[in-house]
Amino acid sequence: MWSGQPHPDEGHPPPLEAVPVPWKSVGPCRSYRESPGGLAESPGGEEAQGEEGPAAAQLDVLRLRSSSMEIREKGSEFLKDELHKAQKELKLKDEECERLSKVREQLERELEELTASLFEEAHKMVREANMKQAASEKQLKEARGKIDMLQAEVTALKTLVLTSTPASPNRELHPQLLSPSKAGPRKGHLRHKSTSSTLCPAVCPTAGHTLTPDKEGKEVDTTLFAEFQAWRESPTLDKTCPFLERVYREDVGPCLDFTMQELSALVRAAVEDNTLTIEPVAAQTPPTVKVATVECGSTKTCALSGLARACRHRIRLGDSESHYYISPSSRARITAVCNFFTYIRYIQQGLVRQEAEPMFWEITRLRKEMSLAKLGFFPQEA
Repeated sequence: MWSGQPHPDEGHPPPLEAVPVPWKSVGPCRSYRESPGGLAESPGGEEAQGEEGPAAAQLDVLRLRSSSMEIREKGSEFLKDELHKAQKELKLKDEECERLSKVREQLERELEELTASLFEEAHKMVREANMKQAASEKQLKEARGKIDMLQAEVTALKTLVLTSTPASPNRELHPQLLSPSKAGPRKGHLRHKSTSSTLCPAVCPTAGHTLTPDKEGKEVDTTLFAEFQAWRESPTLDKTCPFLERVYREDVGPCLDFTMQELSALVRAAVEDNTLTIEPVAAQTPPTVKVATVECGSTKTCALSGLARACRHRIRLGDSESHYYISPSSRARITAVCNFFTYIRYIQQGLVRQEAEPMFWEITRLRKEMSLAKLGFFPQEA
């Protein structure tokens, strides 16, 4: 390092590399060397220094140029590196922008598809709702029509029940009660369900005329009437209640107790379930009609009593295809029980609107018919 003092051996300044000051600092150095405190120099040394000054200055310029070029090269390399880094970063930013642009396009496309699907689903739901509403309105109209029809049928049935009871059937409402000459010819087989009250005999077979209540002496049995009133408060077909238990024990059981016990039990169950069918027997079967049902017994033997009788009717139990021929006496006993069950079903369904006493006397009359049929009294068929 240069300490500011020249070496005693040399007469020129140190090399340029060791001088950190610019070219203009040479002057002060020379004046420093010429300062009074400096070393004495001979005149010959000043001449040598004057000769070497331009060369040293030229050397310093060259060195400055070389260092400037090195600085430029280093600065250029540094700038190139920075530019390269900036280009890389810009490229990465472009790629990121392109990726985000693709993501945005994909999201927009998915959003459009989702919006379209939502609108389509909404239209579909609205269309289904309109269809369901139309169907519901149609069903409502049909239901109202059915309700009106059922109300009309109930009204007609109530009128039928109130104007035609087993005690006094309305023959205009029941054409089958008319005599064959008044009713006219009938084709085919006439079938009567067990619920029909038309089979009840309206004429007393012993006297040959109708028994009018005005000419009969009647007295209400308080025990029977109390049992009937208790049953009327909550009508039921349960045979364990006191009222029906008495009727079963005193009337229904004996009336349906035939010689053929097994078939009698089946008939009793069918009457209770309202599945018994009574059909008249045809005089002869047309040759073109094939009878597919099973005929049990014959027209000369009653299937219930086992006695030889002229059987003009046959019965069918439920959905069975088997038929059983019965005599007029057996038919009268069955129809008497069926009429009783028909009337108490009417009461249970609320179709009979009368006071308790008339209803009681009607039930008593039906019990009387069961007793007469059980004893063998039955109306003669027309």
